[in-house]
Amino acid sequence: MNNKITLSIIIPVYNEEKTVIKLLKNVSNISNYCETEIIVINDGSTDNTKGEILKNKKLYNKFIDLKKNKGKGKAVIEGLKSATYEYIVFQDADLEYNPNDLTLFVEKIQTNQADLILGSRFIGSQRSVLHFWHMLGNKFITILFNLLNNTTFSDIYCCYMLYKRNNLDIKRLKSFRWGQHAEILTYVVKKSKKIYEIGINYDARRYQDGKKIRYFDVFSVVYWIVLTRIKIIFQK
Repeated sequence: MNNKITLSIIIPVYNEEKTVIKLLKNVSNISNYCETEIIVINDGSTDNTKGEILKNKKLYNKFIDLKKNKGKGKAVIEGLKSATYEYIVFQDADLEYNPNDLTLFVEKIQTNQADLILGSRFIGSQRSVLHFWHMLGNKFITILFNLLNNTTFSDIYCCYMLYKRNNLDIKRLKSFRWGQHAEILTYVVKKSKKIYEIGINYDARRYQDGKKIRYFDVFSVVYWIVLTRIKIIFQK
């Protein structure tokens, strides 16, 4: 690939001592395709996550240590404050998403000068079977988002969202929990001209393995989809 882009990879981590190092090793391979800035945020982990990260300093560029658990949204904001590269992408540390898929995102940015690329677990080549109620909730919030923002995404709550850093003013972010993803996507969609969706592979983690999102989180997501869109409509 020519004309390498610069990409800040933001990785919020909470109690992921079993997967974080394997994840970081996989993420580091992306540097073969673009210039990367890997930012790891420890969100007050109570296991040995921090120790594992500190023992492998060559696998990342910046480490932010939050002494107390503030939620994924707060960790993301701290990562965004520290990011300096042209593009941003988020990476969970639980290995549900395969970092190798990000090479497709980078290629699309370089060939089509995209402003925003969102992944989709529903148009990829393979994925684990989702819980029915998770699928139903995802379909509902995706339809709502598309209706309010005139888009045609198939999976708005896919973790992989790569966008131009300058298309988001982080001072506008108010949600520190699951609704933040919808908040960010709404603001970025408004600023983006070239938007793409790429199918990704997905290996869902079970609740007994540490999966954190619950069915009732859909209500928070709906709230932030609607509220953020209203803010944009009435912004000066």
